[in-house]
Amino acid sequence: MRETQYDLSNVTLSALEIGTPSSLPSIILLHGWLDNAASFASVLKSCAKRAPERHFCALDLAGHGLSTHKGTGYYYPFHDYIDDIYQLITSFFPQKCILVGHSLGALIAACYSSTFPEQVTGLLQIEGAAPLAEQSDRAVQRLREGIISREQVRSQVTRGYASFAAALRHRAQVNRLGPELIQPVVERGLVERDGRWFWRHDRQLQTQSAYRMPAEQASAFIQGIRCPHCLILGRDGYTDLPQTAAVHLSKQCTILTIVGGHHCHLEQPENVAQTMLEYID
Repeated sequence: MRETQYDLSNVTLSALEIGTPSSLPSIILLHGWLDNAASFASVLKSCAKRAPERHFCALDLAGHGLSTHKGTGYYYPFHDYIDDIYQLITSFFPQKCILVGHSLGALIAACYSSTFPEQVTGLLQIEGAAPLAEQSDRAVQRLREGIISREQVRSQVTRGYASFAAALRHRAQVNRLGPELIQPVVERGLVERDGRWFWRHDRQLQTQSAYRMPAEQASAFIQGIRCPHCLILGRDGYTDLPQTAAVHLSKQCTILTIVGGHHCHLEQPENVAQTMLEYID
């Protein structure tokens, strides 16, 4: 597994890769909110054993992991992730791609597959179905909450952790995972300064969204998916996802439930790797 960087118009994306681009579609993996490329490290290792001829690229999304931040006053609206992936694929991956995404990454992958179907030959979503949506009568309150959250982040003082172990312990508790499972994500996500440990991600990622699309728009994106499509749910994952999937996903989407929670790909990397290669290739 190697480190790589991709220079786009206004950000440099870091990635963990195995293999090199070939005539086969590259498999691009997109992590969840406040995670990073190491979220897929164990899945990549399993995939490399099963399909050594393939190229796998797990990205750090903008503002996450080792990728650069987009600057003060930038709050990472959802559609800009689509632009980043478009720049990446059109500039660096001339062959069609397979997209794999977890949580936020699953939503990005789904919307991209629908918007640019000519570039995507397969889609695997993990614990993420349709774009986040809400009723239109929530729009005013949504905007209010989004703006207030920006002020809260601007005025927030970050104290960090006294040790790496303290940060790891806290993250493991938040994600309800064994420390050994989340440790690669924590290692990639932390930086030490003056004896304390801080998250690398852009704090502006922690603001509330100022806008969410109505349910009809979210459904339109999902209905536009034309490639083979599989959704993996954790048996103990987000409880609203089965209902969301039933409402929005087409009958052509294969839905599988495996042992694990929201980060089931960390708990069941072999299972996820096998599913990835069987259902979307």
